[in-house]
Amino acid sequence: MIKHLLILSSLLSFLYGNNPAHPNVVFVLADDLGIGDISPTNPECKIKTPHLQKMADEGITFMDAHSSSAVCTPTRYGVLTGRYNWRSRLARGVLSGTSNHLIPAERATVGHLLQKAGYHTQMIGKWHLGWDWAKADTSQKNWKDIDFSKPVRNGPDINGFSNYYGHCGSLDMPPYVWVDTGEITAQPNREEGVDRTEDPYGWYRKGPIGADFKIDQVLPHLFDKSVAYVKERAKKKKPFFLYLPLPAPHTPIVPVPPYKDASKMNPYADFMMQVDGHMGALFAAIKEVGVDENTLVFFTSDNGCSNQANFEKLAEFGHDPSAGYRGHKADIYEGGHRVPMIVRWPKGIKAGQKTNTLACLTDLYDTMRDITGQKKIDHGGEDSFSLVPAFKGKSKTT
Repeated sequence: MIKHLLILSSLLSFLYGNNPAHPNVVFVLADDLGIGDISPTNPECKIKTPHLQKMADEGITFMDAHSSSAVCTPTRYGVLTGRYNWRSRLARGVLSGTSNHLIPAERATVGHLLQKAGYHTQMIGKWHLGWDWAKADTSQKNWKDIDFSKPVRNGPDINGFSNYYGHCGSLDMPPYVWVDTGEITAQPNREEGVDRTEDPYGWYRKGPIGADFKIDQVLPHLFDKSVAYVKERAKKKKPFFLYLPLPAPHTPIVPVPPYKDASKMNPYADFMMQVDGHMGALFAAIKEVGVDENTLVFFTSDNGCSNQANFEKLAEFGHDPSAGYRGHKADIYEGGHRVPMIVRWPKGIKAGQKTNTLACLTDLYDTMRDITGQKKIDHGGEDSFSLVPAFKGKSKTT
């Protein structure tokens, strides 16, 4: 009888995907980081990024990777759905901090895919795909009619995330409040903003801000949350998926000590060094809890560098965020959509690889479908291709 129960338990575990062989997955999406801003994809990079270089040395670097758009929201749609952004209702531009949700609950996402494979799924960071604030007047297009005492609806939880903790839009878009799986963590207690003329790097639009929301501490706070999540989930028997879309190095560009002034170039370069430092802390946590060998980590960017970085000033130090490619964020040229992408997975990827295999950020969906052994479906990841062949040294994806 006991033998039969053990067999049944093993079978159920297999059927429902609680497979310890499946890797944990961390997908880090930087915001407005150019292909020239890290040393693995730009030998002439003048910004020190030792932790990302170490990640590249221990994994694979894609030298021909692209975002599906040259601006924020459309790329994020593509990352999560495996579909080109023109398939969504967003015809142009990006959403604001008060926009309604973009991805319908019934749309297949990477989150849904991995939940089916037995993963716990978590979003921490900048969502920028809209969620539905409680409003007395739904015709309002700004934050002035939001009832912050009521829950947020149709957030990442309807798009395949077990839990989420984040900010609604870019960090220069109000309202500035944290939302934890539908619940606002602290009511706004003031209005705040910085004009571009006051600080050309650290500006952000005026709006309501929560009592626990501090602009210059947002990046460290999100990494602290992520480290805590990794440590918590490492104790469990099921794999986890952490989607970590960063608010940096997008405006407001607000580096804090010990990174402030560390580059001797400008605040943007300092902020990039801070992103690299936080990535080092995240890798340290993954190793500390003993899941390093079978944790698959992606690091990439949603589009090219923004001109808010001050290309002219950086050029004085010989640094080019676009690494010689024409254009930058919001351009159709390659500087707008060619992005760095590094993938590290000690158990599944041979260290020290560089590949010219064509890759797109929409490829996350089919890569994870391939790794978890799920069948293709008609309405999921339509524009996605598995990167697993590239992980194995092949020159083409499938």
